[in-house]
Amino acid sequence: MIKLIFCLRRREGMPRAEFQAYWRDHHAPLVASFAEVLRIRGYVQSHSFEDARLAATADARACVVPPYDGVAELHFDSVEDIVATGASAEAREAGRRLLEDEARFIDLANSPLFWVNEHRIV
Repeated sequence: MIKLIFCLRRREGMPRAEFQAYWRDHHAPLVASFAEVLRIRGYVQSHSFEDARLAATADARACVVPPYDGVAELHFDSVEDIVATGASAEAREAGRRLLEDEARFIDLANSPLFWVNEHRIV
Protein backbone atom coordinates (compact mmCIF):
# COMPACT_ATOMS: atom_id res chain seq x y z
CA MET A 1 0.00 0.00 0.00
CA ILE A 2 1.24 3.46 -0.87
CA LYS A 3 -0.39 6.76 -0.07
CA LEU A 4 -0.59 10.19 -1.58
CA ILE A 5 -0.53 12.75 1.24
CA PHE A 6 -1.98 16.14 0.29
CA CYS A 7 -1.56 18.95 2.87
CA LEU A 8 -4.34 21.42 2.08
CA ARG A 9 -4.62 25.15 2.50
CA ARG A 10 -7.83 26.90 1.53
CA ARG A 11 -8.05 29.61 -1.09
CA GLU A 12 -7.49 33.11 0.22
CA GLY A 13 -10.62 34.70 1.62
CA MET A 14 -12.47 31.40 2.07
CA PRO A 15 -13.54 30.74 5.67
CA ARG A 16 -12.27 27.46 7.11
CA ALA A 17 -15.79 26.16 7.80
CA GLU A 18 -16.82 26.83 4.19
CA PHE A 19 -13.64 25.18 2.88
CA GLN A 20 -14.14 22.08 5.00
CA ALA A 21 -17.85 21.81 4.15
CA TYR A 22 -17.11 22.01 0.41
CA TRP A 23 -14.28 19.51 0.72
CA ARG A 24 -16.42 17.05 2.72
CA ASP A 25 -19.82 17.51 1.05
CA HIS A 26 -18.88 18.19 -2.59
CA HIS A 27 -15.32 17.09 -3.33
CA ALA A 28 -15.39 13.84 -1.31
CA PRO A 29 -18.34 12.39 -3.27
CA LEU A 30 -16.58 13.38 -6.50
CA VAL A 31 -13.44 11.50 -5.42
CA ALA A 32 -15.58 8.52 -4.43
CA SER A 33 -17.27 8.52 -7.84
CA PHE A 34 -13.87 8.15 -9.54
CA ALA A 35 -12.30 5.73 -7.03
CA GLU A 36 -12.62 2.64 -9.21
CA VAL A 37 -11.28 4.17 -12.42
CA LEU A 38 -8.38 5.81 -10.53
CA ARG A 39 -7.72 2.62 -8.51
CA ILE A 40 -8.11 4.47 -5.22
CA ARG A 41 -8.42 1.93 -2.38
CA GLY A 42 -8.99 4.41 0.42
CA TYR A 43 -9.65 8.11 0.87
CA VAL A 44 -9.38 9.85 4.24
CA GLN A 45 -9.95 13.51 5.03
CA SER A 46 -8.47 14.95 8.22
CA HIS A 47 -9.92 18.39 8.98
CA SER A 48 -7.89 20.74 11.16
CA PHE A 49 -9.37 22.56 14.13
CA GLU A 50 -8.11 24.92 16.80
CA ASP A 51 -8.21 24.37 20.53
CA ALA A 52 -6.01 26.52 22.76
CA ARG A 53 -5.50 23.54 25.10
CA LEU A 54 -3.57 21.79 22.32
CA ALA A 55 -1.36 24.70 21.18
CA ALA A 56 1.60 23.64 23.33
CA THR A 57 2.33 20.71 21.01
CA ALA A 58 3.31 22.98 18.10
CA ASP A 59 4.81 25.61 20.40
CA ALA A 60 7.21 23.10 21.96
CA ARG A 61 8.60 22.40 18.51
CA ALA A 62 8.98 26.08 17.58
CA CYS A 63 6.76 25.44 14.57
CA VAL A 64 6.71 28.48 12.27
CA VAL A 65 4.87 26.98 9.29
CA PRO A 66 1.23 28.09 9.20
CA PRO A 67 -1.06 25.16 9.94
CA TYR A 68 -2.88 23.34 7.16
CA ASP A 69 -6.64 23.35 6.87
CA GLY A 70 -6.61 19.62 6.43
CA VAL A 71 -4.81 16.59 5.07
CA ALA A 72 -6.09 14.18 2.44
CA GLU A 73 -4.80 10.62 2.20
CA LEU A 74 -5.39 8.59 -0.95
CA HIS A 75 -4.46 4.91 -0.71
CA PHE A 76 -3.33 2.79 -3.66
CA ASP A 77 -2.18 -0.82 -3.97
CA SER A 78 0.99 -0.05 -5.94
CA VAL A 79 2.94 2.41 -8.06
CA GLU A 80 2.11 0.18 -11.04
CA ASP A 81 -1.62 0.73 -10.43
CA ILE A 82 -1.15 4.48 -10.40
CA VAL A 83 1.00 4.46 -13.53
CA ALA A 84 -1.52 2.21 -15.30
CA THR A 85 -4.27 4.81 -14.89
CA GLY A 86 -2.28 7.09 -17.22
CA ALA A 87 -3.10 4.75 -20.10
CA SER A 88 -6.84 5.19 -19.53
CA ALA A 89 -8.65 8.13 -21.14
CA GLU A 90 -11.39 7.72 -18.53
CA ALA A 91 -8.87 7.97 -15.67
CA ARG A 92 -7.17 11.01 -17.23
CA GLU A 93 -10.57 12.72 -17.52
CA ALA A 94 -11.35 11.85 -13.88
CA GLY A 95 -8.02 13.35 -12.81
CA ARG A 96 -8.72 16.49 -14.84
CA ARG A 97 -12.15 16.89 -13.23
CA LEU A 98 -10.75 16.42 -9.73
CA LEU A 99 -8.00 18.98 -10.31
CA GLU A 100 -10.53 21.44 -11.74
CA ASP A 101 -12.68 21.03 -8.63
CA GLU A 102 -9.68 21.33 -6.29
CA ALA A 103 -8.85 24.70 -7.83
CA ARG A 104 -12.24 25.97 -6.61
CA PHE A 105 -11.37 25.65 -2.92
CA ILE A 106 -7.68 24.72 -2.46
CA ASP A 107 -4.69 27.07 -2.67
CA LEU A 108 -2.87 24.56 -4.87
CA ALA A 109 0.45 26.42 -4.98
CA ASN A 110 0.66 26.33 -1.16
CA SER A 111 -0.69 22.81 -0.65
CA PRO A 112 2.17 20.32 -0.97
CA LEU A 113 1.66 16.68 -1.76
CA PHE A 114 3.99 13.72 -1.57
CA TRP A 115 3.99 9.92 -1.78
CA VAL A 116 4.65 7.68 1.22
CA ASN A 117 5.00 4.06 2.25
CA GLU A 118 3.11 3.60 5.48
CA HIS A 119 4.87 1.94 8.43
CA ARG A 120 2.17 1.45 11.05
CA ILE A 121 3.74 1.27 14.53
CA VAL A 122 0.77 1.32 16.94
